[in-house]
Amino acid sequence: QVQLVESGGGSVQAGGSLRLSCVASGSIFGITYMGWYRQAPGKQRELVAGITNTGITNYADSVKGRFTISTDNAKNTVYLQMSSLKAEDTDVYYCSRQTVSGRTYWGQGTQVTVSS
Repeated sequence: QVQLVESGGGSVQAGGSLRLSCVASGSIFGITYMGWYRQAPGKQRELVAGITNTGITNYADSVKGRFTISTDNAKNTVYLQMSSLKAEDTDVYYCSRQTVSGRTYWGQGTQVTVSS
């Protein structure tokens, strides 16, 4: 089992920045992909940014150039640095870990609210 705990969400004005953190604990072996997703009420969860265990990153078009995903393996932590935030970035953000066996673990989510 893998437990994920997100932090760093909050309220910010448009143009501001936030950094989300996701700390993993438990049986954190065989992780192949780490991602940040977001979901608004009534909508599907969508990928925001992801990073493989080899450091390859991918981003949603809507956040390219504004968000950066990174990891600190010593701390079992994945970060999402969000800059130039827009009102449309308002969502609940979830982190995830995918394992080599194909299982996906999710955090509880953290709210990000951007006011214009």
